[in-house]
Amino acid sequence: MAKDQEKVKFAFEIYDFDGKGEVDMFYIGDLLRACDLNPSEKLVGTFSPPDRKGVKTMKLNDFLPMYNTVKKDKNKGSYEDFIEVMKLYDKQEDGTMMLAELEYILSALGEPMEKEDVRTALGELAPEEDEDGLIPYDVFVKKLCGKA
Repeated sequence: MAKDQEKVKFAFEIYDFDGKGEVDMFYIGDLLRACDLNPSEKLVGTFSPPDRKGVKTMKLNDFLPMYNTVKKDKNKGSYEDFIEVMKLYDKQEDGTMMLAELEYILSALGEPMEKEDVRTALGELAPEEDEDGLIPYDVFVKKLCGKA
């Protein structure tokens, strides 16, 4: 837990642009992600972040309960969960799927990602597609979950 508090304090200080011990609530999602968490936009929304900068600030003691809430959130999905979803798109049942379908999943389903974010994620996490447009999806999921 002490290591977590150190990590949280360090990230908080980075987002404390003025050095006043406060962070703009506009950055709550970014700050949580800087603490190695992966909250959904819906979960971030429960903390009522303003839609623009300069509206509301928080101190470290205000942020710690939010961090703990997100850290305890069990609705993240595991490697096994993601593999099961990918199997739905594995038409040949050989551990591959169309890269175009993965792009569609990321950009249109669940919490859709922006096109640029999809491009970045695929560029960093997905292996090269073969001549049929297929990729081994376990490579993508392992990198996504930090197992590679």
